[in-house]
Amino acid sequence: MSLPKIDAPKMPKELSEITLPSEEMESEENYHTGIISDCTIDNQSGYKVTFDKIIFRNVIFTRISMKEIELTDVIFDRCDLSNVDFGEATIHRTEFRNCKIIGMDLTGATIRNVLFQSCLGDYVTFRMANFKQINFQDCSLLSSDFYESTLLKVHFEACQLDRAQFTGSKLSGIDISSCEFTSLGVSIDDLRGCIISRGQASVFASLFGLVLKE
Repeated sequence: MSLPKIDAPKMPKELSEITLPSEEMESEENYHTGIISDCTIDNQSGYKVTFDKIIFRNVIFTRISMKEIELTDVIFDRCDLSNVDFGEATIHRTEFRNCKIIGMDLTGATIRNVLFQSCLGDYVTFRMANFKQINFQDCSLLSSDFYESTLLKVHFEACQLDRAQFTGSKLSGIDISSCEFTSLGVSIDDLRGCIISRGQASVFASLFGLVLKE
């Protein structure tokens, strides 16, 4: 199955290596056009920090709480963003490739044209986030939280979704037919129009106390 087309990050052909300051980032600081690689970014809490045309490669983020961070034309490649707090972020034309995003907090984020590819994202929080044109490809999203999020042109391909929470999120037009799960947090109204496989029908039957007769 081919993923729906989304706008890729717009990157210059050549990017130079840049180094972030060792001290605390200032609120509303802007970093743009470069590669940040093979380092640890630790103990940062800058508010409304902006990253534009940046590649993070093999970067570990620890003790990070950067509310309303703005990411535009950014690539995270083999990074560890576990437990970072990017609450109310604005993320546009960004890719997460082979990243650990376990427990990452994107509550209330606005997310546009973003690819999550081969990411380990168990317990990631997208509560009340607003998604448009998003591809999740080959990701583990066990016990992830999409509570009351807005999902528009969101596609899940070959993802692990067991125990994911979708209560309050309308799944009409959302295709989860290639994903694996034995239970989901979801209501009947939320499921209306969701695209599933025949094999998954039995999961939802048991979820709502129905009995399938062969």
